[in-house]
Amino acid sequence: MIGTRPAGQHTVRRHNAALVLGAIADGPGTSRAGLSTATGLTKATVSSVVDRLIAADLVAEGEPERRAGPGRRGTVVSLSPTGPHGLGIEIGVDYLASCLVDLTGAVRFEEVRYADNRTPRVFQRVSAFLHKARKQAEALGISVGGVGIAVPGLVESGLVRLAPNLGWRDVDLADRLGETFTVANEANFAALAELWHGTALPDFVHVSGEIGIGAGIVLDRALFEGVRGAGGEIGHLPVAPDGPPCSCGANGCLERMAGQDEILRLAGAETVDDLFSALESGSAAALTAVSTAARHLGLGLSTVVNLMDVPAVVLGGTYARLEPWLREPLLAELERRVPSTTWSPVRVVPSALGTGAAVRGAACSVVRGILADPEHHLTTHWPSDQDARGR
Repeated sequence: MIGTRPAGQHTVRRHNAALVLGAIADGPGTSRAGLSTATGLTKATVSSVVDRLIAADLVAEGEPERRAGPGRRGTVVSLSPTGPHGLGIEIGVDYLASCLVDLTGAVRFEEVRYADNRTPRVFQRVSAFLHKARKQAEALGISVGGVGIAVPGLVESGLVRLAPNLGWRDVDLADRLGETFTVANEANFAALAELWHGTALPDFVHVSGEIGIGAGIVLDRALFEGVRGAGGEIGHLPVAPDGPPCSCGANGCLERMAGQDEILRLAGAETVDDLFSALESGSAAALTAVSTAARHLGLGLSTVVNLMDVPAVVLGGTYARLEPWLREPLLAELERRVPSTTWSPVRVVPSALGTGAAVRGAACSVVRGILADPEHHLTTHWPSDQDARGR
C-alpha cells in the first residue's frame, strides 16, 4: 500500500496499552491471565502493560479473582478510582454546572450556579468557575486529566459556530479562556451520558428542555451527529411557522413554542419550582401550559421519529421533571403523527440522569478519551526507552 510505514515500537506499545486498558474497563475484576485471553497478547506483554498502567494510577490490583476449580487464582485488575478524572463544565443560558468523574464514571462532585449568561462577562465567569472546580479537585487530591465543555449551540472542530440563546457566533472558547478543551453541543453530551450511564437503550433521541431545546440522537449505541456535526437541532424545527420570532431569526421554532420560558409564561409562573408547585396543586393554567408544550413537542419529535425511525424518546433537562404531566399528551401527538406506532409504539421515558446529563457527559467524554488512548498519561509516569536504557 502506498504511503504506509511499518509500526514502530512506540506505536505498538501505545496500541497494546489502549487494548489492555479497554479490556479492563469492559471486564472489571479480571486477572492478568484473563486479560491475556481477552486481548490475545502474551502474558508477559500483558504483565508489562499492567505494570505501566499501575504506575500511572490508571488501574489498581485488588483481591484474588473469584473462580471455581483448582489452580492458583490471579489478582484482579480494575480501573483506579484515584487516577486522572474528567472535569465537565456546562454553560447554560441561565446557569453554570461542573462535574468531576473518575475513570469508572463515578461522580466525585457536582455544582450548579445560577446566573444569566447572556452577557459579555460570561467568559470571565466561566474562567472563574473552571478555576474553582480545579481547586475543588485539588482539595480532594484529584488529578484532572482533561476538561470537557458543553454549550447550547452548534460546534465545529471546537469552534462554537452559533449559540443563539447566548448571542454567540464563531466563538473560540480555547482562545477566550486560554486553554484547550473538548467542546461539544450540550444535547450530544447529554445523549452520550444517557447511553453510558443512563437508561441503557441502544437507540433513542434524547431531548432536553431548558430555555432552549436540544436533541442528541443515538443509533446502534453510537451518537449520530450528521455530516457536519450539526444534527439534532430539534429546537429550531418549525412547529408554528406564523408563530413568534425565535432567537435564531426564524419564527415559531419548537424551543420558542415549548421551551422553558414559554411554559412559565403560559403558566403564570416565575420559576421552574413555582411551576412544579402549581402543577402539584392542580393549577389549570399550569396544566394547560404543559399540555400545550407537549403537543408542540410531539409535533417536532414526530418529524425526528418518522425520518430516523428511532424507537424511543428520552426526556431530559426540565422535561425529565415534567414527564408525569408531559407523557400522555406527548404520546397522543406521537400516535397521531407517527404511522408506525400502530404496530410499534414509541417509548417515552424520563432521563435517568435528569438535568445533570450534559455536564456529566462532558466529564465522561474526557474519561473515555483517556481509556481509548492512555499513552500521554503513561509517558508522564514511566521512563522512555532511552531513559530506561540509560539506567
